[in-house]
Amino acid sequence: MPNFTRYLVRRLITLIPTVIGVVFLTFLIGYIIPMDLARAWAGGIKARPEFIDELRRKYHLDSPFLALFYFFLTGILTNSLESPTIGAPIFSVLIALFPFTAQLAIMATIIAVLIGFPVGVISAYKRDTRMDYLMRLWTYSMNAMPVFFLGYLIKFAVYEVYAELRILPPLFFKVPSHRITGLPILDALLLGEFDVFYSLFFAYIWPALTLGLIYGAIYARFIRNTLLDVLESEFIAYLRAKGVSERAILKHALRHTMIPLITVIGFSFSSLLGGAVIVEIVFHLPGIGSFMYYAFLLYDVVIILGTTLFFAMIVVMTSLIIDIIYGIIDPRVRY
Repeated sequence: MPNFTRYLVRRLITLIPTVIGVVFLTFLIGYIIPMDLARAWAGGIKARPEFIDELRRKYHLDSPFLALFYFFLTGILTNSLESPTIGAPIFSVLIALFPFTAQLAIMATIIAVLIGFPVGVISAYKRDTRMDYLMRLWTYSMNAMPVFFLGYLIKFAVYEVYAELRILPPLFFKVPSHRITGLPILDALLLGEFDVFYSLFFAYIWPALTLGLIYGAIYARFIRNTLLDVLESEFIAYLRAKGVSERAILKHALRHTMIPLITVIGFSFSSLLGGAVIVEIVFHLPGIGSFMYYAFLLYDVVIILGTTLFFAMIVVMTSLIIDIIYGIIDPRVRY
């Protein structure tokens, strides 16, 4: 335990410069763009000069580079800096939108694991057979498939089914009356508000399926390759020579694939939180991804920096959690 505590403190200390470095690089890219941000925020060419000057003074846009970065960073960290385009503190908006993106990422991860895990195991055990070739063809197709293209295909197919069944697709979804877990779809189920649950479920299942198919192919390919390496190892040959059943061998082999699989799932989940931009736009869903997309269109540096800091914190915390889970699953791991 003392070793683990020291390790945890070291990791937390190293995470701080990592997060600040990511935000600094993002700010540097926005700073070197040859654009008058105050004019862009004020409305462009037709903006009134006094309004432009007011925005320039409020956001210290005439300050030197380091002073300007310090102003933006401290304002975002203290949640005192308002977005020039929406007029609200950035972290307040992110916290309000995060449950919608989180539930999309959770549903997509569940679908990806349910699809990718059995496909990868079967493909490894049926190596170089027709089934293996079909599954590998599916994984390669999904890996090469653009997210927006698959999203529009699924959206088109769903609306065709709605048309055949003469059912009107839900044009909007409701939100639960109270917050319990923070995830709207789970809160609606726990509160017994089934009309809200169904509207949320059918709004999110199709974008979750879009991401789940793509990430499920990644999981399947990874599990197949990792499981093949384990099955060809010496200790598996020893177990087969002793007459151990294939079911017990599979159990041992899957245990050895758990640590690298947790790494892939953990980091893919954090990338899902930040990479759901296209899917949220295709399916017209609220969330941090679509929020950040519109911030790019409006050149809102406050939102861009805030979301970058938010996602950087999620990624580094995910890395820390994965390292902790390593020690729980594999007692050979030492800190």
